[in-house]
Amino acid sequence: MALAGLFDLEGAVAVVTGGSRGIGRMIAEGFVIAGARVVITARSVEECETAAADLRTWGDCRALPADLSTVAGTDDFAGRLLELEPRIDVLVNNAGAVWGEAFETFSEAGWDKVVDLNLKTPFFLTQRLHAALRRPQDEPPSKVVNIASIDGLSLGAHETYSYHASKAGLVHLTRRLAIRLIDDGIVVNAIAPGAFASRMNKWARDDGEAHAALIPARRIGSPADIAAAAIYLASRAGDYVVGETLVVDGGATLAR
Repeated sequence: MALAGLFDLEGAVAVVTGGSRGIGRMIAEGFVIAGARVVITARSVEECETAAADLRTWGDCRALPADLSTVAGTDDFAGRLLELEPRIDVLVNNAGAVWGEAFETFSEAGWDKVVDLNLKTPFFLTQRLHAALRRPQDEPPSKVVNIASIDGLSLGAHETYSYHASKAGLVHLTRRLAIRLIDDGIVVNAIAPGAFASRMNKWARDDGEAHAALIPARRIGSPADIAAAAIYLASRAGDYVVGETLVVDGGATLAR
């Protein structure tokens, strides 16, 4: 058993949505360093292209900016992506949004924006890329990794109603997709991250020390922590893990 080869991504084509910053950027960087040919997408053209240029310090990374908040935008991105890469080995559905507002005033806009991007987009993008991900049974499987959240498994402290609901739905959608797509040589799993410093998780970013005190591991997550989890599921090492949600939170969920 060649253990090093189990985690090899050399030459694999990997797509990371929301890959210009935050957890998506951390995963994309890990993939590039591991030898994958990475395509990142983000709504901001400037941020996407700047991130890809930075990531090329370590290897192969290309920017394909897109707005994935609608099915039309998802279709446009999928069409351009398939012209660039007709065969995809790894899809990381990471693009997401959060909205916090009191129950009494929580708006439809705050519901639709979050649920559409966090739950609807991963389904339709995976559907649109199905042919590029499909593998015969005598070939190694391709991988889909959905980025959920520990807020989809247990309750966080903030009034992020649509975020909690969308991430819980994504955990269950992962199971449903996994049992359907395994017959097509596609392995589907999810990661539920805890506290990682990002623009979305401003509490971990701006007050990491106080946040760390609430986590059994006594620290917030590092880029290496989330990249390692994604590499595990994306590589040969994760081939026999199907429909699971890997919690990467330093024990935070256990302490809630």
